[in-house]
Amino acid sequence: MSANSCPRATAQYSLLLQIGEGTANATLVFLARNSDLPGVLSSMQHLEDHFNKRFGYPWVFLNEEEFSPEFKSAVEEQTSATVSFGLIPEDHWYQPDWIDEERATQSRMEMEAANIIYADSVPYRNMCRFNSGFFFKHPLLQPYRYYWRVEPDIQYFCDVTYDPFDYLRDNKKTYGFTISFYEWEKTIPTLWATLKEFMDLHPQYVAPENAMTYLSDDGGETYNLCHFWSNFEIADMDFWRGEAYQKFFEFLDSKGGFYYELTLFPLQRWGDAPVHSIAAALFMPKDQLHFFRDIGYRHEPFQHCPKGQDWNTGKCSCQSWDTLGAPPSYSLYFAFRILTLSCTDYASQSCIPRYENMFH
Repeated sequence: MSANSCPRATAQYSLLLQIGEGTANATLVFLARNSDLPGVLSSMQHLEDHFNKRFGYPWVFLNEEEFSPEFKSAVEEQTSATVSFGLIPEDHWYQPDWIDEERATQSRMEMEAANIIYADSVPYRNMCRFNSGFFFKHPLLQPYRYYWRVEPDIQYFCDVTYDPFDYLRDNKKTYGFTISFYEWEKTIPTLWATLKEFMDLHPQYVAPENAMTYLSDDGGETYNLCHFWSNFEIADMDFWRGEAYQKFFEFLDSKGGFYYELTLFPLQRWGDAPVHSIAAALFMPKDQLHFFRDIGYRHEPFQHCPKGQDWNTGKCSCQSWDTLGAPPSYSLYFAFRILTLSCTDYASQSCIPRYENMFH
């Protein structure tokens, strides 16, 4: 089934689009291009096989260009759930007119010379800005409150035998993740200073009992670079639509950091992962965050694999010691750890221990 027009924005209508056991006002969101089709189909098969064949949540596909008939047909054949295809408004995707293109070009050249990933890519910056501040505003997403973000060429290793949307709703959670690690500092040298400026201007948005200790080791003076990897998100869009996050994004956007350097830092390109992570950690109480430890997931080059009873319940196909995508050459090292240390939970680059320490 397909739905190419915007449905009426009511929870009752959106529930009519579901064909399985799912009862939440929720959707699976996929930002993709026509050229991504093989990776799109692979990701859909993983999520359908491990979760959505049972729960039947609708899919929403978004693109800055029209999806081709071939793309639509292939996607619709991959699921029995409702599928909607949407065109992203130009002002939500393309670089704003007020960005100084000469300055932005110079920044991209300097980042490329420093071998920074996606250094010369304007579409990547557009995507980061869109995911940071606009995806939840798209007309096709207005009927929905919760979303599960999906990307091309990802893998799910375990059966998800319950409804994560119901879990968020019933337990008053707002943001769910499965991988957390350190950001590359060279890409966001001014993001924390910009956040501190925003907090000085708007202290009312900082939540009591927030997760500052996940982000900072010195009470907020500096950023320790921990973030939730946002290519996997199961979350409540009402948070992004709320006043605190809207003001925060508008402030960040006005600084131009999605496209070029600020002050003395030329190697700048803010990504949606640290933007989402900082906002989720500070503008909501920490007990509204949730680590989906039982969902096995891989986005190259990192992965999370459940352990113990979670691994058994999900009938996982991953190796429980292989978390954060250890290279194959490390396999003997991790096998040794399993035998001698009862499998220490996480690799050294993981921020999960910091997250869990907040609750102990």
